[in-house]
Amino acid sequence: MAPHSTSSQPPSGDAEPQPTSTTSPSEITVLASSRAVINSKVTPATIVLSTRTGKITSITPSVLPPSSFPAGTTYKDHTPHILLPGLVDAHVHLNEPGRTEWEGFWHGTRAAAFGGVTTVIDMPLNAIPPTTTVAGMKEKVAAARGQCWVDVGFYGGIIPGNVGELKPLIQEGVRGFKGFLIDSGVEEFPAISPEDMRKVFVELADEPTTVMFHAEMLPPVAAAGGEAAPSGPPELYQTFLDSRPATFETCAISEIINNAHLAPNLPLHIVHLSAIEAIPLLRKAQQAGIKITAETCFHYLSLAAERVQAGDTRHKCCPPIRSQSNQDGLWHELLEAGGVISTVVSDHSPCTPDLKLLASHIPPASRDAKASGRTASNQGDFMSAWGGVSSVGLGLSILWTEASRRQLDQNQTILDIVNWCCINTAKQVGLEARKGDLRVGMDGDIAVFDDEAEFEVGPRTMLFRNKCSPYEGKVLKGVVQETWVRGKKAHSRADGFGERMGPMGELILERREKKAIR
Repeated sequence: MAPHSTSSQPPSGDAEPQPTSTTSPSEITVLASSRAVINSKVTPATIVLSTRTGKITSITPSVLPPSSFPAGTTYKDHTPHILLPGLVDAHVHLNEPGRTEWEGFWHGTRAAAFGGVTTVIDMPLNAIPPTTTVAGMKEKVAAARGQCWVDVGFYGGIIPGNVGELKPLIQEGVRGFKGFLIDSGVEEFPAISPEDMRKVFVELADEPTTVMFHAEMLPPVAAAGGEAAPSGPPELYQTFLDSRPATFETCAISEIINNAHLAPNLPLHIVHLSAIEAIPLLRKAQQAGIKITAETCFHYLSLAAERVQAGDTRHKCCPPIRSQSNQDGLWHELLEAGGVISTVVSDHSPCTPDLKLLASHIPPASRDAKASGRTASNQGDFMSAWGGVSSVGLGLSILWTEASRRQLDQNQTILDIVNWCCINTAKQVGLEARKGDLRVGMDGDIAVFDDEAEFEVGPRTMLFRNKCSPYEGKVLKGVVQETWVRGKKAHSRADGFGERMGPMGELILERREKKAIR
């Protein structure tokens, strides 16, 4: 029998590791494949997970046979599927408590596990209360306990008047803060003014955190002139798109950059960037030494305004899904070496279907003729419907499908996805020592990805609470066969979510270390 290693460092070269201790079968799980993403390469690998600590204890750059381990060891060779680090979705709205009928920890994290996501970071809205005070944070944590299928961290919120709560929230373990520069859509989370922003920058200038912005803002001329009349009928997507032009994003980002000098060491981050017009502003700021990064979302990289049907309000989100040429520009920036967009996230922002005001021919309204809240006057009204796209757990397949459509190199694409959705998202929230990569000592978070299989998005493959998504009916390429969270199987395509795989996620509440985003 070949020896098994529990070494604390990965073996070098192709040599088989040597043992440092005797291991019983019950103490390890072994996953192997001819393809795994290790050290920024796609390579054969055998990964040993500790069942006691949940950590990766060794990685061998070859596929070792079962005989290399004690008899009875849990072992599976997943060849030809790809072993990936579990995704870190750093932008998810779980809404519990308070709006649990929109989404909750149990359904939302189960949907995440279905798609190989092993860590989600929960946004401070749309729960009631929002995570803008320590008391609100404690309510959120209490609601989450025992319900999570994957690991969950929390953001704090920035609203007018809560500057004094921010440092205490850091002590409670928030992974960063988010504020809006435009109406958020919920009254308990109002937008902040530029003056509020400046107070936050001064307060958090030397803290181990990241300040993030929903970067849309009425330009001064538009703000002075009041709300413009709709450009067309409310059931047309173009009417909504015209109401949220790219200038909203560029104005907000300029305001953030202009105030960044107040906190030169504070990492800043733009959430859900949609407009390519903002990219030169961010590039110039980075070149000037400002610590600012940006994320974009699966929907901006796969959906386009030209293809949105009249009344299909499942596509409404803020900032909006823009043109095909804008989508192409986002992809170009992502693929550019040193591009300003460093992460890709879901911004899973669900609601109940009635709040989407769906036209009667759009599912799930077409499956439920008695859906509440729809009348002849508001069916398919983009201007009145709730804005948000549901996609948690679908992102890996969405990116893989779109990359395949664009005929991108497969090996490079899988490495890019790991950078965008695992390594960089973990860094963004201060979890790079635990999450986002397959290295010895890291959490045993692994997605087993079948890059050839396909599935149709429907009620049975949308595991979030409300089955209302613009991806319904689309065939996606790439299926997560298994998801492992800290060395335990959280999801199996073959076995489903059996009783033995109950919720096992932990809540991430430790204080961040003081590090820059990148």
